[in-house]
Amino acid sequence: MLEHNSLPPADADAGRTETHDIYQSSASADRMADRSRPTKIGFIGLGLMGSAMAQNLAAAGYAVNAYVRRPEQLEELEARGLRATQHIDDLLGCKILISMLPDDNAVRQVFFDNGNAADALANRMAPGTIHLSMSTIGTVAAAHFASEHQRRGQGYVAAPVFGNPDAAKARQLAIVVAGPPVHCERCRSLIEALGQVFVVGTDPEQANRIKLLGNMLTATSLEVLGEVTTVLRKCGQDPQQFVDIMTDTMFGSRVHRLYGSRIVAGDYAAGLAMPLALKDVRLALAEAERAGAPMPSVSLVRDRMITAIARGHAELDWTALGLVASEEAGL
Repeated sequence: MLEHNSLPPADADAGRTETHDIYQSSASADRMADRSRPTKIGFIGLGLMGSAMAQNLAAAGYAVNAYVRRPEQLEELEARGLRATQHIDDLLGCKILISMLPDDNAVRQVFFDNGNAADALANRMAPGTIHLSMSTIGTVAAAHFASEHQRRGQGYVAAPVFGNPDAAKARQLAIVVAGPPVHCERCRSLIEALGQVFVVGTDPEQANRIKLLGNMLTATSLEVLGEVTTVLRKCGQDPQQFVDIMTDTMFGSRVHRLYGSRIVAGDYAAGLAMPLALKDVRLALAEAERAGAPMPSVSLVRDRMITAIARGHAELDWTALGLVASEEAGL
């Protein structure tokens, strides 16, 4: 998800924006690129994450054209300061098009229409337009999209986000960016309006690889949190006491602190629904297989997520890994 996605909102003092850039040696040249704020930005993918991000961009002074398919979204988005539209043509004058879509196929459908040249948005975008892909997608898809946009004289930057809808609203996303430096520079001020920026390379797939593997750290942590809190319940001890001790000492990350408390409380309201989390797990395992590097703990989490969905928990958050652990213990 970071869509949606893996990290809970940061502490109150963490709303500041920092930039971590590997391009120190060419910083002067990069700053010569056009960093002016574009007058119009297109946004595709207005779910919980996307709508919060788009609203923050509008609040930062961007004219955001929000493309939606459902007419009932129009009034709500316009009330947030966005220019909502059901006409894809309204995006064609934008200098940057942001996608926050759920998976590879959704991005492919919108921009390349699975090979249908007449409807493919990429075939109608002006040369020089940048596609800023903020979705959690696979590295193979990212490399393909970058190549296709380059062939059309367009730019492509990957900028997947770590964070859930609350973090998105608070401008506390962690955004991992990769792409040609000149294109990253054109998008920089826009991305900085959404959270903390980490520029990691010149190939877009580098950002998506970090995003997928970061999500695996969260997924395996959720599985273990579910297991250990279940043991404590079975033994008649307070699992929240355990979470408090661990997060005040050895495991003080936001993932352990906030998700641990959510699992103890039985809070499974979806930020990242289980099928989307399973999609990320499968993409990460495919990446590991291509690299020849097994991830057995992630394979276990994949099976647990399949179990959760089979038990009717598809609408729940991936914190419901704790629910599966509890059910298997007879609680």
